[in-house]
Amino acid sequence: MKSTLIKDTTKSERIQLIKEWEETEGCESSGIDLMTYFKDYIDGVKEISEVNAAFNARYVSEIPDNDSSMSCGMGMRR
Repeated sequence: MKSTLIKDTTKSERIQLIKEWEETEGCESSGIDLMTYFKDYIDGVKEISEVNAAFNARYVSEIPDNDSSMSCGMGMRR
């Protein structure tokens, strides 16, 4: 497999790689636009690993935040 590092690819190769991922992973039905998500990679600003590391999913909890005694098993909730 060819390297996907920015230094080893052209912009058009990076675009093609992302398009292939969209097709094979079925992202068009998931609501994720990979071309937008990986824009910094396509533009040569960040490597794929850096883009993925910067992603921060935010989840909504149905448990009120005012009960500080509750924990998730890995420590306090906050």
